Amino acid sequence: MSVLVDRDTRVVVQGITGHQGTVHAAQMKAFGTQVVAGVTPGKAGSVVEGVPVFDAVRDAVERTGANASCIFVPAPFAKDALLESVDAGIRLSVIVTEHIPFHDMLVMYRYARANGARIVGPNCPGIASPGISKVGIIPNVVFRPGRVGVISRSGTLTYEIVNGIKEHGLGQSTCIGLGGDPVVGTSFVDALPLFEADPETDLMVLVGEIGGTAEEEAAEYIRHHFTKPVVAYIAGRSAPPGKRMGHAGAIIARGRGTAATKVEALEAAGARVARFPYEVPQMVAEIVAARAHG
Repeated sequence: MSVLVDRDTRVVVQGITGHQGTVHAAQMKAFGTQVVAGVTPGKAGSVVEGVPVFDAVRDAVERTGANASCIFVPAPFAKDALLESVDAGIRLSVIVTEHIPFHDMLVMYRYARANGARIVGPNCPGIASPGISKVGIIPNVVFRPGRVGVISRSGTLTYEIVNGIKEHGLGQSTCIGLGGDPVVGTSFVDALPLFEADPETDLMVLVGEIGGTAEEEAAEYIRHHFTKPVVAYIAGRSAPPGKRMGHAGAIIARGRGTAATKVEALEAAGARVARFPYEVPQMVAEIVAARAHG
């Protein structure tokens, strides 16, 4: 069992004829993902990395049975791409695109929810279940199949920590990159129940950062509903209040969303919180060893 993606996931890449779409379609295929279609208006009939291209998502769904989308469409057109995928019956859309306008994402989020669809992202690296399927841009080489679940707001920290888990001889069940924008389609609280229900996930890693209250909400959920061990890391401990760090979500406002408040909430919920990224795989290995000898 995996979370959100499985061996039956059939991906349509929206924007496949662009450079990023082409490169990552090939990487998803190399990971073992069924990339069955691409969409670029006006390019129907062409083939990219062995994948047939269609003018519209509905055509791709009807011809190939695609049931998930990976969106590389430029920000001004991302809203229309998402609405098109939802209207075509796609129920999982991973949006890699960054710089999507705030109001556009509000519309996208509400439209997807109203139609029973899930968005992961935007401005995210995607989802990967090693040995099963990947939708997004997380590097293939950092993964190893295993029983550690990972949820992260930060793309590059995801890669570093997942690779560290592999170097400690362990592996991942599923890794979800949520994206770092203020409005994202899937939050920690949305993702945690999926891992709680997954019998192939034994413990969780949460990678958060300053800005917003997503980590405090996750801590509250963990305290009352999550039964598996949790290791966490919060980026941005040294960031000064009011200064934006990196991207739209990483800003402390009105005294909320500081690293200190997030660490305090997670520790109060029973999570082990690392001070540095390299400590996360060490903590994971310690928990695994303790459970093995328990």
